[in-house]
Amino acid sequence: MQHVFIIGSKGIPSNYGGFETFVDKLTENRKSSRIKYHVAGITENAPREYTYNAAHCFEIKVPPIGAAKAVYYDIMAFKYSLEYIKKHHIKHAIVYVLACRIGPFVGELKRELKAVGGHLYVNPDGHEWKRGKWNSLIKMYWKISERLMIKNGELIVCDSKNIEKYIRKMYSKYNPQTTYIAYGAEIKKSQLKDDDEKLKEWMDDKGVKPGEYYLVVGRFVPENNYEMMIMEFMKSKTKKDLVLITNIEKNKFYEELKLKTGFDKDKRIKFVGTLYDQEMLKKIREMAYGYIHGHEVGGTNPSLLEALASTRMNLLLKVGFNKEVGEHGAVYWKKKYGSLTKLLDRVEECTEEQMNEYGDKAKARISNNFSWEKIVNDYEKIFLEVEDE
Repeated sequence: MQHVFIIGSKGIPSNYGGFETFVDKLTENRKSSRIKYHVAGITENAPREYTYNAAHCFEIKVPPIGAAKAVYYDIMAFKYSLEYIKKHHIKHAIVYVLACRIGPFVGELKRELKAVGGHLYVNPDGHEWKRGKWNSLIKMYWKISERLMIKNGELIVCDSKNIEKYIRKMYSKYNPQTTYIAYGAEIKKSQLKDDDEKLKEWMDDKGVKPGEYYLVVGRFVPENNYEMMIMEFMKSKTKKDLVLITNIEKNKFYEELKLKTGFDKDKRIKFVGTLYDQEMLKKIREMAYGYIHGHEVGGTNPSLLEALASTRMNLLLKVGFNKEVGEHGAVYWKKKYGSLTKLLDRVEECTEEQMNEYGDKAKARISNNFSWEKIVNDYEKIFLEVEDE
């Protein structure tokens, strides 16, 4: 039996979030009976142990210590895993750490893991140290932590070819062993009907009409290029709306952007808050005229995969992370004045046939390269290689 301990997600079942959805799908679609998953979760209440998707789930109680919560959580989840491995005399266990938060502490943890015959795998995620929300000190911590995680990881699992290329080049002195396994999505139409009462109520409340809006879904942070997307949209000739599903509550960036762009004076710009109903969100993607994606900190972004699986026309920021995913199933804009505006005006002139052609190519990208079945098979292969050694 190959035991795999997964650390770094908030736990399963998932409500929302890339890592949480990944762990949920990985355990739900498990093919091999030779793999046993152990999944860490975070809580502020009394910690529980329970079974979900045949995985052993364990919670770590984390005190309210601000930005350090995630670091504390990963360390304590790793220590719990070590104790469990020792107590149950588990051979060749894999501890798979999602994101590079605990680099300064991982050397000692790895030594303890190796002492019981275990293996450390790491998913570096994206360029966390580039995110605009962090101050210079935290960015420095992230960079150091990333370096130490790569140095100590026996296998670095990258969900983006561009991230894998960066890891191999930036940390070549450690000769990191890397592999590429993408994130997943599914081609499955929403179960909601066009006249669903809840959907109609939402659209009426937000003033949104089917086929008459471009959609943006993602975290409301500067590195997702909201400022450029909004300013370029405001300059375009389109009569359609820009519907932004994102977290603006108590968000200082929202107020700054409103002052800078004056988007509140453009009736087409509609911030509609967050939406956690996944069936409704899928339906809203399907009914959009187009999807605009401005993420550039990368790896493979879950919201981009979901858009390609659902929306016919996808307008992506032209960076390596997005280009490797969308390929010929999307159109691209550059981070320069006038680029997205021109693209929007061009997209407005597309025929129904052209729209369908882009939609078909986008869905083919997902079904051929990013299906959960493929992702799960790829993961099980690398996990079982350890057992077979």
